Amino acid sequence: MATLTQNIAKAETFLGRFLKYGVMNHINGEDMPASEGSYFEIISPVDLKVMAHVARGKAADIDRAAKAAKAAFPAWAALNGDNRKAILHKIADAIVKRAEEIAFVECMDTGQSLRFMAKAALRGAENFRFFADRAPDARDGKSIYGIGQLNVTSRSPIGPVGVITPWNTPFMLSTWKIAPALAAGCTLVHKPAEFSPLTARLLMDIAVEAGLPKGVWNLVNGFGEEAGRALTEHPDIRAIGFVGESRTGSMIMRQGADTLKRVHFELGGKNPVVVFADADLERAADAAVFMIYSLNGERCTSSSRLLVDASIYEKFTTMVAERAKRIKVGHPLDPETVIGPLIHPVHEKKVLEYIAIGQREGAVLATGGTKLNGPGGGCYVAPTLFTGAHNKMRIAQEEIFGPVLTAIPFKDEAEALDLANDIQYGLTGYIWTSDVTRAFRFSDHLQAGMIWVNSENVRHLPTPFGGTKNSGIGRDGGDWSFDFYMETKNVAFATQSHKIPKLGG
Repeated sequence: MATLTQNIAKAETFLGRFLKYGVMNHINGEDMPASEGSYFEIISPVDLKVMAHVARGKAADIDRAAKAAKAAFPAWAALNGDNRKAILHKIADAIVKRAEEIAFVECMDTGQSLRFMAKAALRGAENFRFFADRAPDARDGKSIYGIGQLNVTSRSPIGPVGVITPWNTPFMLSTWKIAPALAAGCTLVHKPAEFSPLTARLLMDIAVEAGLPKGVWNLVNGFGEEAGRALTEHPDIRAIGFVGESRTGSMIMRQGADTLKRVHFELGGKNPVVVFADADLERAADAAVFMIYSLNGERCTSSSRLLVDASIYEKFTTMVAERAKRIKVGHPLDPETVIGPLIHPVHEKKVLEYIAIGQREGAVLATGGTKLNGPGGGCYVAPTLFTGAHNKMRIAQEEIFGPVLTAIPFKDEAEALDLANDIQYGLTGYIWTSDVTRAFRFSDHLQAGMIWVNSENVRHLPTPFGGTKNSGIGRDGGDWSFDFYMETKNVAFATQSHKIPKLGG
């Protein structure tokens, strides 16, 4: 296993191109600076040093990219599905070949630890392969029999789409949105998050090398209020796929209203993990710790609310606290690191403010709650557990998006369900019990788009991914992705003569 020193040296090699040449936009097959020549700096959360100057795209750049996507759409949509499949598989092959580079760059760009980012790159390849294999059949529909009528449905790509991705695990989430769009026959404009744009550039390079035609996939960097807003308002963009904060999702809906854009939102979460007294407590504790402290707690599906049967509350929260105390916080390229630095000083400040809020509200810090002096002096925060909390506290209601867990006791199943549902979000839920009847009953009434019983978040790509309430609109995954990126058409054929109403005769 490589040492931290060796990994840092390797990362510097991978990052050298960005520091030297910066990050340009890619429009209609060409790399180019922003139209106004403006740029912004990105810093590494490890040491807060500048890693690259990035083209600061604005409305003119988005307009150019949207027009390129519109011009490229007819030919790409008409391309045989087998040909799209072949190109997408080439992209997947190249991702695998460059998985180490992608992982190292993502670690330094986001602060996520190498043990998770190495797998994220490979997961991106899996996303492309999954949807590549479905490209030849993406337009298939159903035949629906009716009395005197046969209905035949088919699907066709909706047109140029906009994809806006977040700063947490940006590479994997970009592939999750872009792969089905391309497989469906859509062209696109991608606007990555301004905090972590580097691996989006690597993915764009890979697509170009794989032979993707010009204009099919365009990349414009920039800020949400400039490039993002221009994309959501552009009349040539037919749909917006967005992953990010719920508040931003609301803004995108308003901005796209005048052009009646279709939207798909994967938004925030304040997800409960519900532990009953009859659960396998060792496994439940491992899963709860994994789902809040992996990926720095910066994940929409994190189990940030721990609801525990009062009869085992003290025992179980002690088990969680002991595990949290043993978690290694350190440099993201250290093979032993679990939690690296948070993405940016702005976000670090937010997380630390929530920890202070929790203390003022009267919750008890069972462990953590402090900023750490990690390698490089970046945005390190200790894994934190609050006990003695109740569901009306802000730390129990608001998304913190960091390594902060709030534990709340419940007296019975009815109260557990009330606590779990008493939230504006509804993305995921996790239930731990050995009572199968309770598992069916509780999951049936839990308000969440995705629920795991006696399991952490284990994704199966054909299943739907998405949330309810303020956690999102629509579903990704399997055929649900094509429902978003494609229009469904029904053609009804009369199979017998039927009486037609006569008017005016």
